[in-house]
Amino acid sequence: MITAFFCPDASPPRLAIPVFTSLVPAGFPSPADDYLESVLDLNALLIADPPATFMVRVTGDSMVGAGIGSGDILVVDRGLTPAHGDIVLAIVDGDFTVKRLHKRGTRIALIPENKAYNAIELHDGQELQVWGVVTGCVKQFKQASR
Repeated sequence: MITAFFCPDASPPRLAIPVFTSLVPAGFPSPADDYLESVLDLNALLIADPPATFMVRVTGDSMVGAGIGSGDILVVDRGLTPAHGDIVLAIVDGDFTVKRLHKRGTRIALIPENKAYNAIELHDGQELQVWGVVTGCVKQFKQASR
């Protein structure tokens, strides 16, 4: 289920975040690394086509196997053509869902990434609208203090 939609600014301000050269298996860059490899702009990383991109907040656990959990914000690009294996935001018979697109010949199914859920196999008379391809996921582990 989708709980909120967000549209990115067409010309977002640059937000440069430092990227350290250390590879970090489970920790933080060494204090000895006193130089940065570069800076990273999260807008540039997550959004390739701002006019075609929007974000949605999801609820539920049908896609946990793909790393998408309840409360995550998905980056969705309407400009991409959905292909077999893509994770898509779709409407099936009027209801939003996020699933992996499965195409085989003329048959289409939407596959969850949680064995507790059944695939949505589309049959004649059912309406499917793919709103876009999921290109990223923003996951928040703890609220930032301000």
